[in-house]
Amino acid sequence: MEWIQQIINGISLGSIYALIALGYTMVYGIIKLINFAHGDVFMVGAFIGFYSITAWGLSFFPALLLSMAACAAFGVLIERIAYKRLRNATRIAALITAIGVSLLIEYGVIYVRGAQPEAYPNILPNTSINFLGAKISTQSLLILLISVTLMVILQFIVHRTKIGKAMRAVSHDMDAARLMGINVDRTISATFAIGSALAGAGGVIFGVYYTKIEPLMGIIPGLKAFVAAVLGGIGIIPGAMVGGLLLGVVETIVSALGYSLWRDAAAFIILILILIFRPSGIFGKNTREKV
Repeated sequence: MEWIQQIINGISLGSIYALIALGYTMVYGIIKLINFAHGDVFMVGAFIGFYSITAWGLSFFPALLLSMAACAAFGVLIERIAYKRLRNATRIAALITAIGVSLLIEYGVIYVRGAQPEAYPNILPNTSINFLGAKISTQSLLILLISVTLMVILQFIVHRTKIGKAMRAVSHDMDAARLMGINVDRTISATFAIGSALAGAGGVIFGVYYTKIEPLMGIIPGLKAFVAAVLGGIGIIPGAMVGGLLLGVVETIVSALGYSLWRDAAAFIILILILIFRPSGIFGKNTREKV
């Protein structure tokens, strides 16, 4: 039953995309900004986790938590320095700024540590278990479990906490939320912090799963996560989760069928198709917008 193994691996990969896509969709839902620097926060998280393990001797879970905390602070810093001044600017100005921030992070990391790749230490148990005749990696299952746990925690924060209610209010109508006494600036910063923390977790998980990390590693996963967010319906949190999982499964199936060279292209083919046939995404609704 090799197809079961492929689906499990695809869902594990897709859960990493989903963690990154959640940051895209949360920020877009709040301030209608596509934060293309988000993939580079993912890269920074991977390196923080790497140095936490190799230089400071931390185990996987402390390194994961440290990476999430550092990336949350980094996300807030990016928002305060680069995006806060552009709240009332045109969308194209904010988009160009996001691309500039992305390049600054990438080549800033290269300037500080060089462009050479690093190999993540093997710190998670990686044995195989038999399930319906298929050999499934315990590492894939653990990665999937961690990712799903983080997504459940996010859903709890959004729907059951005060900051989550504030985020939903600001997403619905920023001016009305401000009139109701909600601190909009703090809510936007919290959104960046949560999304960046999830990206940092995704970076550590990605490093453990694929071993190799390097300063430009955030470009392709970041773009794929953006595709996942659009596929599910950008601005819709459950959509980002489902979109990421679907994208991971599709990529794995494409590779299993012998078309591994088309693996990356599959994501962008999906993007083209979804923009042609359902621009609002799987969970999105077509709404009229005044321009």
